Amino acid sequence: MKAQTIEIQQSTGRILSSAIFRPGGKKLLAKGHILREEDIRILRSEGLDHIWVAELDEDEVPEEQAVCAIAAEMACGCYEIQLAPGGRANLIATEDCCVLVDEELLRQVNCTTGLVIATTLNFSFAAAGQRIATIKSAPFAIAKSDFEGSLNMLKDRGPIMQARPARGASIAVLYCDPINGDRGKALFESVLRQKLERFGLRAHQSVAVLENEEHVSRGLQQLLRTKPAGILIASTTAPAGPDDVVGRAMERIGCQIERFLVPVEPGNLLLMGYKDDTPILSAPGCFRSLKPNVIDLLLPPVMARYRVSTWELACLGHGGLLS
Repeated sequence: MKAQTIEIQQSTGRILSSAIFRPGGKKLLAKGHILREEDIRILRSEGLDHIWVAELDEDEVPEEQAVCAIAAEMACGCYEIQLAPGGRANLIATEDCCVLVDEELLRQVNCTTGLVIATTLNFSFAAAGQRIATIKSAPFAIAKSDFEGSLNMLKDRGPIMQARPARGASIAVLYCDPINGDRGKALFESVLRQKLERFGLRAHQSVAVLENEEHVSRGLQQLLRTKPAGILIASTTAPAGPDDVVGRAMERIGCQIERFLVPVEPGNLLLMGYKDDTPILSAPGCFRSLKPNVIDLLLPPVMARYRVSTWELACLGHGGLLS
């Protein structure tokens, strides 16, 4: 790529190599702008007769072409691509979703030259219209070899990111207490309702039971019949492990225990299991406060009906210190 000065009338379709400002300091045209006939008329009216433009080599790919191709290949799900000035493409969620990110592949693509990708955090919730990723090219163009290397990596191993819809998601809640189930509901319902509203959930099915194996298992079965995306167990006690009341009740209904203890604070006493495809989460102490905790991290993938694995729970340790 080389910069050269040419006459204004010969610049249609060329790439502007530096920004142009009016005498008062207001930007007239941005660097990287592809000049059109109407731009030429404006520039001539400003008294310009020559202009600096960038000329690409045969082995280079224009910045807009590069970022659009990468944006189309790097993700799947409910998103759209919006071009932005300066060799940038933004990915915008088209509906409420959970953003899933392959962090290792993202790092590898960002180690190549010519362009970089930034995304929201893995498991993050995105509302419709929210930007979830951006791709930025080097100014004007990138080498064709770098572009093809990144594109082929995405085709072979991608996508980097999924925008997984949370369409029609519902969350059910089991409140429990060793003395009176309604006590658990009275303590936690207000906070829990506000937490769910952060993710666009205005109502939830709930049951309040005594915290013993029989009542908890019966309450879980009742909630499972409503076919929720997930069930939260809001207990007033803190289990010492899966052998306590809540864990035994989960196993009693055929729940597969996925994990007890996660590297997240607050919320390290999480007990998570699956009854068929429905996740059940017990997180003692996490319904007393609106401050972020493990429930806030896991609600987006649960709402999107994504099955969170033991490995992914273990990976929450990096950034898991929430307060």
